[in-house]
Amino acid sequence: MTTADSTANPTPGTVAAAAPPTGYDVEAIRAHFPSLDQEVHGHPLVYLDTAASAQRPLPVIEAMERFERTSYANVHRGVHTLSQRATEAYEASRARVARFLGATDPHEAIFVRGTTEGLNLVAQSWGRESVGPGDVVVVSEMEHHSNLVPWQLLCSERGADIRVLPVDDAGDLRLEELDRLLEPPASGGVVRAVAVTHVSNSLGTINDIGEISRRAHAAGAIVVVDGAQAAPHLPVDVGAIGCDFYAFSGHKAYGPSGIGVLWGRRELLDAMPPWQGGGGMIERVSFAGTTFARVPERFEAGTPYIVGAVGLAAALDFLEEIGLEEIGAWEHALVERAVERLSPIAGLRLVGTGTELLSRRAAIVSFLLEHAHAHDVGTFLDQEGIAVRTGHHCNQPLMERYGIPSTSRASFAIYNTLEEVDRLAAALQRISEFFA
Repeated sequence: MTTADSTANPTPGTVAAAAPPTGYDVEAIRAHFPSLDQEVHGHPLVYLDTAASAQRPLPVIEAMERFERTSYANVHRGVHTLSQRATEAYEASRARVARFLGATDPHEAIFVRGTTEGLNLVAQSWGRESVGPGDVVVVSEMEHHSNLVPWQLLCSERGADIRVLPVDDAGDLRLEELDRLLEPPASGGVVRAVAVTHVSNSLGTINDIGEISRRAHAAGAIVVVDGAQAAPHLPVDVGAIGCDFYAFSGHKAYGPSGIGVLWGRRELLDAMPPWQGGGGMIERVSFAGTTFARVPERFEAGTPYIVGAVGLAAALDFLEEIGLEEIGAWEHALVERAVERLSPIAGLRLVGTGTELLSRRAAIVSFLLEHAHAHDVGTFLDQEGIAVRTGHHCNQPLMERYGIPSTSRASFAIYNTLEEVDRLAAALQRISEFFA
């Protein structure tokens, strides 16, 4: 789809500073998104809320409709033609997801409702088997509630403790603190897991999962990664970064909502008990007892979201046709433009983003405007057709770290243009003058 000339990343998981890729045809990409071709309050829509949910391209919409029209039936249980077609499509989608993540075994990819369910599955299945009284789970200070609350629930139930890897003023994890946090507790317990986001949903910080995994494994801990904000924007290779579990959501990757993926190392998945019971996850059931299916069926109780899996596979095809490195370079150019345009606005404060940090930031810019609540800023922007997210972004501990209740967040995507960034800056300039 493009012939962008992108600069190779200097280290895994970072985006190199570069000029916008000359072969990146953003208008051709936008043509695949009918939702963008509309006006809001009399202005052309500028959609800057992809970190919450991405718009869906026509190839995804059409793949789901085609499947619904010709091939829908339940999977794995029927001998008739439609069931066989549906099963083949569903399992082909699983293999597609595995390839997208650099995994060699499709059975390591489990379909879930989204990142949240995937992380809860790990906490409730692996966690209940592995975490005991006096043990420790390390989480970072920038975690989305989906990668914090499940571990709090588990530790409260098991008598274990949470340790927090702090964030510095610039918005980076203080990795110099990690080795100390990985030391065994005096109680005699063990540090069992490190739960960390690949990309912060509030700051855009790209964390060095490879380094975190190396240190955690040296201490005997596993690494559980929230990949919701990374998978649609950066090349992800679970083998290269060395994590043990990786979860992401379809709706943030230009696919449907209600579908996501948990990838896990096979030896860990094989040792984990089921989390939910029902049809499809069993081998044999009797009143005397039940034996369970192998991975991945063991963790997919009930009828799955079959058409969602088909849509997710189509979304991943669409992303890889454009190219993840090309996407990263284009989005990096958008963030650079946003920092350049927003920084001079009187009373505007960028949170966790600055020119010197851009090589470690993904497609997110969070900001505050003096004398204006974030919700008011979002409402004013909406009146000009610009959609941003406002609030604490399911990051209340991180907001407390910075002493703020909320931010406005602009998140960029494959379909955003440099001109849209300029529209955002011009609108914020007017809002700043209004509240001055």
